Amino acid sequence: MKFFYTFLLFFICAITSFSQQSFPLDESVEVEFPLFIMEGVPFDILVRTDNASVQELNVEVSGVSKDVEMEGGKGSVTYTVNTQESIEVAVNGSTVVFEAEPIPLWWSIIPPLLAIALALIFREVVSSLFLGVFFGASILYFYSEGLWGLVMGFMRTIDHYIVAALSDSGHVSIIIFSMLIGAMVAIISKNGGMQGVVDKIAKYAQSPKSGQLATWILGIAIFFDDYANTLVVGNTMRPVTDRLKVSREKLAYIVDSTAAPIAAIAFVTTWIGAELGYIESGIESLATLNEGVYATFFNSLQYSFYPIFTLGFVLMIIMTNKDFSAMHRAEVRARTTGVVSSTRSKTYEDQDDLSEFTKVEGAKARWYNAVVPVLVVILGTMISLIYTGWNPEIWHDSTITFGMKLSGIIGNADSYLALLWSSMLGVLVAGFMTIFQRIMSLEKVINAATGGFKTMLSAIIILTLAWSLAEVTKDLHTAHFLSQILSDNFPAWSIPVMTFVLAALVAFSTGSSWGTMAILYPLILPAAWLICEESGMGYNSSLDIFHNVVASVLAGSVLGDHCSPISDTTILSSLASSCNHIDHVKTQLPYALCVGAVAIFIGILPAALGISSWILFPVGFLCLYLIIRYFGKVIPAV
Repeated sequence: MKFFYTFLLFFICAITSFSQQSFPLDESVEVEFPLFIMEGVPFDILVRTDNASVQELNVEVSGVSKDVEMEGGKGSVTYTVNTQESIEVAVNGSTVVFEAEPIPLWWSIIPPLLAIALALIFREVVSSLFLGVFFGASILYFYSEGLWGLVMGFMRTIDHYIVAALSDSGHVSIIIFSMLIGAMVAIISKNGGMQGVVDKIAKYAQSPKSGQLATWILGIAIFFDDYANTLVVGNTMRPVTDRLKVSREKLAYIVDSTAAPIAAIAFVTTWIGAELGYIESGIESLATLNEGVYATFFNSLQYSFYPIFTLGFVLMIIMTNKDFSAMHRAEVRARTTGVVSSTRSKTYEDQDDLSEFTKVEGAKARWYNAVVPVLVVILGTMISLIYTGWNPEIWHDSTITFGMKLSGIIGNADSYLALLWSSMLGVLVAGFMTIFQRIMSLEKVINAATGGFKTMLSAIIILTLAWSLAEVTKDLHTAHFLSQILSDNFPAWSIPVMTFVLAALVAFSTGSSWGTMAILYPLILPAAWLICEESGMGYNSSLDIFHNVVASVLAGSVLGDHCSPISDTTILSSLASSCNHIDHVKTQLPYALCVGAVAIFIGILPAALGISSWILFPVGFLCLYLIIRYFGKVIPAV
């Protein structure tokens, strides 16, 4: 019984200590230390006082005195430890001593690598992600609680990291949007609309090449958001490519490799606001940089080699009818046997779910029953983006062009609200058209939508665990560890390449391109500009290197996202294409790395040495074509 009560007491204490450790100095002042301290990573020591009117407070930390600005009775002091250390904090003559035992920073890379390795080895994503989250949480709590950290690691995996992933409004919006798209696809499949689209496209998509080309064009057309692009294109084109014996792996690749690259570089997308915000956070302290944030982004596009090369590479692969590596094997299997999905992927597909996408008996195949709801989603998203981002000052500014006005407005928009409104409207329109034509009753429409929700469950589980792992890597400061490794003592011309590699590694390890940009832009941009200035380069030469670095963060983030099995967009591409997730990663990885290598050696590095992008883009495309020609193998005819 004594052990039971001890464990119960421990459990109660455990569930109440998440991220801070508080120490009262006196009746009016309290000091808080973070629960997790990483070796060599700056952290904040929070100071709180009951007197909210205090504007400045003298705080002494380990013998160093500092006047801390207070706001609302709160202030902070930044501190760093590299070894176990007693931190002494004194305020108003009162002192508290905190024993800091920092976690070695190299531990931070283990959880994401473990999740990735297990997923690739066992071809099972859910357990791999869960073990990655659990291992990371256990590392964090082991250093503060010893062996009890294993128990706490399990509890925190559930009650903190997974709950935090589901508590984030953006994550919930993506889940609801995905469910609504699933519901709309189920309704337009039941009412014959999807079959009508297939029949219409079939007139033009008479071969695997034309079917893939139609997928690529649709992927470019839905340029404004990568999530909408992935789910709409994958679900719409899957019946077409299945009929033409195009492998699900190839469909997932085309979907994934058009969605993020086009959304990242187009002027009017849901990415613009985030990109501009991240870039602004990196350049706001650069007094000698004489250009605004939008100009910086615009000028950096000439160095966005990986996204542009990827879009061209996908088109070349389609038009030459050649593939190599694992993708070639998948395509040969699909053409020669008609098996568009590998045997392994069938274990991920509940055969009952397939009935959710089967046309009801007696329904006519009318293409407009699918096209109208899809257009509602597309146009609704665009209109909603303008509505949520509307700014009269931008619109009435006569000094900027219409394109820049539209881009600025959409850049300020709330993309999550736009996607939610448009997808809900798409479901309602699809349901109304089905009932109005008396194809299905209201009850059957609701049942179809519910069935569509059900098909998204596996993706939601995987996305939730991927977001949880990203939160663990944030607490472990994985990005800081990778930055330390790659950012020491490089000449100015090598900074863009180092930035590209670093961004790719961070995105690969964390599974988030946006998270990578949020971390690296404030870190890399000031450092790159300072290195250029200190190396004695002129302003224009420094600006060229700087724009290359800006583009390299974005491009590297997209590359890492394409290669990572824990990336949300990669997971959604697999889901929308009904492709086994690991099969998608294994077939896309060689292509992504191939384009990434060309982007480095034909694009980023020569551009940093002063060669014009007008020369590098044609040479890069030629290089990619030669790779496909001499290393690719022709896919047998159907």
